[in-house]
Amino acid sequence: MNFVEELRWRGMLQDIMPGTEELLSKEQVTAYLGIDPTADSLHIGHLCGVMILRHFQRCGHKPLALIGGATGMIGDPSGKSAERNLLDEETLRHNQACIKNQLAKFLDFESDVPNRAELVNNYDWMKDFTFLDFVREVGKHITVNYMMAKDSVKRRLNGEARDGLSFTEFTYQLLQGYDFLHLYETKGCKLQMGGSDQWGNITTGAELIRRTNGGEVFALTCPLITKADGGKFGKTESGNIWLDPRYTSPYKFYQFWLNVSDSDAERYIKIFTSIEKEEIEALIAEHQEAPHLRLLQKRLAKEVTVMVHSEDDYNAAVDASNILFGNATSEALRKLDEDTLLAVFEGVPQFEISRDALAEGVKAVDLFVDNAAVFASKGEMRKLVQGGGVSLNKEKLATFDQVITIADLLDEKYLLVQRGKKNYYLLIAK
Repeated sequence: MNFVEELRWRGMLQDIMPGTEELLSKEQVTAYLGIDPTADSLHIGHLCGVMILRHFQRCGHKPLALIGGATGMIGDPSGKSAERNLLDEETLRHNQACIKNQLAKFLDFESDVPNRAELVNNYDWMKDFTFLDFVREVGKHITVNYMMAKDSVKRRLNGEARDGLSFTEFTYQLLQGYDFLHLYETKGCKLQMGGSDQWGNITTGAELIRRTNGGEVFALTCPLITKADGGKFGKTESGNIWLDPRYTSPYKFYQFWLNVSDSDAERYIKIFTSIEKEEIEALIAEHQEAPHLRLLQKRLAKEVTVMVHSEDDYNAAVDASNILFGNATSEALRKLDEDTLLAVFEGVPQFEISRDALAEGVKAVDLFVDNAAVFASKGEMRKLVQGGGVSLNKEKLATFDQVITIADLLDEKYLLVQRGKKNYYLLIAK
């Protein structure tokens, strides 16, 4: 497979240094891409870079995932208007271990193939590098004029940041440049990849290698992923969409992809899956014939959820979605864990009810009118029950005065009342 061509048709190629494609066509190349270790989970903003490493390995080349332990202690000014919080070593090591576990779902670290992936951390070669050594070995090769010309520096100095640009952040491009030099000398790494906001830092590294030992290296970047409306990709009202289920449940993760717009789905299915070109083109054509079926979104959501989580998590997310939007059974509802149940019914009206009252048993009509205002009156509820329009935990109420007890609770805490087809209410026993 031609790696550059693969990125090009997928819409994952922004900048490429002359000669890069020729290099990749004639030898197995080692390349690296940096990952910020400021959290113990990746989020979907990292996914484009991770997929680039995945495609790189699939095309027969050797990927290095670089955890920016040292650079994470400083903070990259690219695209930022304020300084980062600095991390301690214990936190960085924990974050690195968690990130490697996530990357192992995308990359082969374990086999004995010559292009198996490696995880490296720039803290390992920077921690014993003294300031004087750094200034002598790195600083003397790159002029301040060269560093000042970078867009990331110019924007911060021209007033985007209230407090300007600290010396710490100003030196960031030299640190990243040294990573490239170190990996070139120790791992034979000839290519650096990253987001388009990294172009300035990447080219500093290439320049440093040229000036220190005359070596020729290469670079390519991917575009920063946005939504069709120009909004920031991967951000929701509740924050980032994380790959770790502790922070974003598989159900919410699945729902994010399921709910993207048609135009975004056409782009994202190329970027965030490994589906081949012909199949994607057929999927897009099929989707355009019947957009209301949301075939692209469903396939995208399936591929990414299975890749990041598992087939079981995907199936559970689909079952959970059917509870809200389909004709799911009481049995399916009772299978939901508490986090997924709350995620599915986030935003529906909630009422607190007395657990003690349920211990003695309480009539549905009293519970849903007097204790929780699901119905405006007992007469209204009686009519709806007689017409088969009221369900408790996805089972139709047989009579309006059916007795409800603790045994009816989901997860020993919740009752789900459905009025008509679309109106849900969550009652919480306390």
